[in-house]
Amino acid sequence: MATDLCNIGGIIGSASALFLETLNWATNYREQHVWIIAFLPTAGIIIGLAYHYWGAKVVKGNNLLIEELQSPKNVIPLIMAPLIFAGTIITHLFGGSAGREGTAVQIGGAFADQFTKLFKLKARDRKVILICGISAGFASVFGTPLAGAVFGLEVFVIGSLTYSSILPSFITAIIANYACNVWGVSHTHYSIATVPEVDSINLLLSLGAGILFGLTARSFSALTHVLSSLFAKIKYPPLRPFIGGIILVVIIYLIGNTRYIGLGIPVISESFIKQETYYTFVIKLFLTTLTLSAGFKGGEVTPLFFIGATLGSFLSLFIPLPFGLLAGMGFVAVFAGAANTPLACIFMGIELFGTASGIYIALACVTAYLFSGHTGIYRSQTVGAPKHLLLKRYQFLR
Repeated sequence: MATDLCNIGGIIGSASALFLETLNWATNYREQHVWIIAFLPTAGIIIGLAYHYWGAKVVKGNNLLIEELQSPKNVIPLIMAPLIFAGTIITHLFGGSAGREGTAVQIGGAFADQFTKLFKLKARDRKVILICGISAGFASVFGTPLAGAVFGLEVFVIGSLTYSSILPSFITAIIANYACNVWGVSHTHYSIATVPEVDSINLLLSLGAGILFGLTARSFSALTHVLSSLFAKIKYPPLRPFIGGIILVVIIYLIGNTRYIGLGIPVISESFIKQETYYTFVIKLFLTTLTLSAGFKGGEVTPLFFIGATLGSFLSLFIPLPFGLLAGMGFVAVFAGAANTPLACIFMGIELFGTASGIYIALACVTAYLFSGHTGIYRSQTVGAPKHLLLKRYQFLR
């Protein structure tokens, strides 16, 4: 088993390295040749056709992995890996607003699950392997092995952790992150310049910010579901990203810059050193939900980092905490609320920003998780335990 974990971690970490380097190339090429964004609708129909004819079994993406973790049935088809890899690169190359965690997690899950067939694993062991693949993909794409390990354990059931897989998950995540680093791939570094003393006032302010982050996460999830339902009315699936691409091109043209497309790393970094405007996070939220709902590929996490960091930076206008700290809190808290993974996000915040801001990060993540409802970005998540009694008692709050 130990050898299998090393192999899984090494393979997935190397795949993440290749993916990140290719994604950097696509981003740089797009920024140097902005005219290519005009072909986003064409890119959309290519992605749509590819999934329609070759990827019907894997079109659910992360939700398929979660479903197999909850009720193991069929081995994840290996074609998931090249399809999501190519689909994400095409999405970013032509100007879609998407992330990268979905790609890494699906590549990790697809590669790891092939060991099920190779060694004829039982359902219990297969579940461990899938968790390891998810953890390895997440850890290596963000350079956060602790967060990646906990994410794999936390993501598929709200309010529950799978402790039986904790050691394999951590081992695989650490190995995958190491393998990615061996290839010389660097991850973006962020820093919070000022962390104030922890006192009752600052804790209350953090609590208020966490509530806003949670409501924003809830808005992201809700808009994603609404737009997905609207695009589902288009009966021929390949037309959905084509039409979505047309809408995106028009909006990007009207905005007049590429600030809100792709990963948005420069804007995220900027939010730690200057106060952002009120509309920055709103535009990114809408463009990302539109991109993913239409059928383009990638993930939600890095856009959620963008939304949370820029929202936090803007909130410093009203909340007397350093904008760098609020940006860091929002960075992980909006994701915690949208993905229903507060512990993974606390670990991520500590890994990215250090322990000095740990209390503020933890409070923001937990509060955002509680106020984001039970419906997150992963529809296949089940509720192991309600977040609090109100959500259990009143259906409309979910």
